[in-house]
Amino acid sequence: MLVAAAVCPCPPLLVPEVAAGAAPEMDAARAACTDALGVLAAARPDLLVVVGPAEQSGRGSFPQGSPGSFRGFGVDVDVRLGPATDTAAGRELPPSLAVGAWLLERTGWADAPIEGLGVGEPLAPELCIEAGRELAARAGRVALLVMGDASACRTVKAPGYLDERAAPFDAEVARALGAADVAAVEALDAELAYELKASGRAPWQILAGAAEDTDLSGALLYEDAPYGVGYLVATWS
Repeated sequence: MLVAAAVCPCPPLLVPEVAAGAAPEMDAARAACTDALGVLAAARPDLLVVVGPAEQSGRGSFPQGSPGSFRGFGVDVDVRLGPATDTAAGRELPPSLAVGAWLLERTGWADAPIEGLGVGEPLAPELCIEAGRELAARAGRVALLVMGDASACRTVKAPGYLDERAAPFDAEVARALGAADVAAVEALDAELAYELKASGRAPWQILAGAAEDTDLSGALLYEDAPYGVGYLVATWS
């Protein structure tokens, strides 16, 4: 059963070494992520699953101890998804899960076993929702750390250039996640999310599937688009 969730953005810029001189611009987002992870710890889960976008289609699992790195972004920073174990695969975490692992290390997470789930952007909403239901049934008390960005089309300098649909889309995502509105998250338009380069759509819908038949309250801790990409932090508890 899902008992808590934290929704965080997943740009490698959250890692100060990657952001370099621009690091202070993400301080508020980092602080909100820290607060959100505190909600997960307070829920005392039996299992924490970090869910984030990945390149592959479908779903890919990463056991506790899986390695990650930001060397591809030019910095010598390595992470692990929780303590190393004998079963940890050599397969490297996708960037979104590496950012999640970095957040967990930064906050000193040691409260429950950890697993990772990378989800391909094209995964259909109904499959995301079913995956969420499966996750919620994995343990008596399950928590999710859900990584993903909103649209990447908020300004002319954004990765996807300016799209007038981006701000309304992000506003509805922020409202739905901030209110723990399961039905609204499940109803997000996958095609529109794809066109707006919103990497969080599939992970958010996995969260919605996991939260069915629960009575969780939401809180929106952060919402901004400093680089033309929508970043938000929310908690469900």
